[in-house]
Amino acid sequence: MAELRTDRLLLRPWRDSDLEPWAAMNADPEVREHLGDLLTREQSDASVARFQAEFGERGYGWWAVEVLATGEFIGFAGLDQVDDDMPFTGVEIGWRLARAAWGHGYATEAALAGLAFGFETLELPEILAVTTATNLRSQAVMRRIGMTRDSADDFDDPTAPEGPLRQSVLYRIRR
Repeated sequence: MAELRTDRLLLRPWRDSDLEPWAAMNADPEVREHLGDLLTREQSDASVARFQAEFGERGYGWWAVEVLATGEFIGFAGLDQVDDDMPFTGVEIGWRLARAAWGHGYATEAALAGLAFGFETLELPEILAVTTATNLRSQAVMRRIGMTRDSADDFDDPTAPEGPLRQSVLYRIRR
């Protein structure tokens, strides 16, 4: 599994020591505000097992993100295949950070590393990003990394329950 380094971050394979802070993130209502239900420890651990398996199959996926200066695990970032039930196809970029890591530019930094990997290593022609219409912080990151939104691409996420998490926006960037 490739590791990616930025000035301040290491995007790396998942470690057993990541499971507890990852579970804490997935049990945090503010972190999960735009994602849906909180996850149990078992669900959280299972998500890491999926991330590792998908990375092994494809050679890319969701990296664990740590701060180089401290070695602290702060979340994930990376690339993933768009779910089959979405109204579009492709590879999407994403990130999820612990609340303590918000506001430091880490999401933008990790996302730029993911874009570079997707375009330079995987030679993807386009990378997508999806979030809820109400997730203004993630949309700001999408714009900062050069992505654009066409409101004609906005959609109702078929995997989300009825309510505010269903209305979604799609951002794109081409190589």
